[in-house]
Amino acid sequence: MDLIFPESMISSSFKHHLEHVLGCPITRFEPVSGGDISKAFCIYTATNRFFSKINQSDLAKEMFLTEKLSLDSINQTNTIKAPEVIHLGQHHDGSYIIMEYVESKSPSSKEMEAFGHQLAAMHKYEIGSSFGREQDNFIGTLQQSNKKHSDWVQFYVGERLLPQLRLARSKELLSSNEIPKEIGLLKGCERLFPKIKPSLIHGDLWSGNYLINNEGVPFLIDPALYVGHYEVDMSMTQLFGGFSSPFYKAYETHFPKEILHNERKDIYQLYYLLVHLNLFGKSYSQAVKQLLKIYFN
Repeated sequence: MDLIFPESMISSSFKHHLEHVLGCPITRFEPVSGGDISKAFCIYTATNRFFSKINQSDLAKEMFLTEKLSLDSINQTNTIKAPEVIHLGQHHDGSYIIMEYVESKSPSSKEMEAFGHQLAAMHKYEIGSSFGREQDNFIGTLQQSNKKHSDWVQFYVGERLLPQLRLARSKELLSSNEIPKEIGLLKGCERLFPKIKPSLIHGDLWSGNYLINNEGVPFLIDPALYVGHYEVDMSMTQLFGGFSSPFYKAYETHFPKEILHNERKDIYQLYYLLVHLNLFGKSYSQAVKQLLKIYFN
């Protein structure tokens, strides 16, 4: 087979470096769609395929390390699959991560049902009594603080809403008078949130962050993992769509909808809308302002 090797995508020295890491010749590279943050590609050898990402930013090494830790943590629950990480490294072309290649297909209803059951199993996994995580990580390219708290409202306001609101203010995407004070955020959440049991959550569960492989097995990818409230993941699934009815029906056999879940969904989606506001600009400002006015005015 001829080597497909676009010089604009992978340098010769990086190719040789990867061959040394993998311990075998590389026959070709192919770009993979969806790499908004990093350059993504499939590595072919004579007997295998691997998925890899490379990124030249100063934060890339830390981003890939936290991704590996999160994928490993998901697999350690034995509830749902995540790609196995094979190697993390650095080269003068940038930092990179190599993991198993998961060939995906369009899911059937039965496979989405299995996905719902397996995600619920991860959310039920015994994970301790505090919210957060040992490591901070990332949501997109934005740093995400995971400082531990024993109280969910304190965590959600202090480590999720406030950092994004302050960032939006510093970028002049929101004005000072549009941002509630911390006490207002705490009171607004306290009246809507029951006592929350900690769950291990994906943290960024939109439709681009799961795969169903050719054997029908669900995989979680690109996690922003931490210990939080399971409704956070379910709220994100509903923000942009892409999850079918069998998924929700299966999930709700484990976690039936609770009182005020729609209001909490709004507040959880507020975080993701703030992230999109800070990443992509003012097209998200109206949705953010409307939710702030409804719940924290």
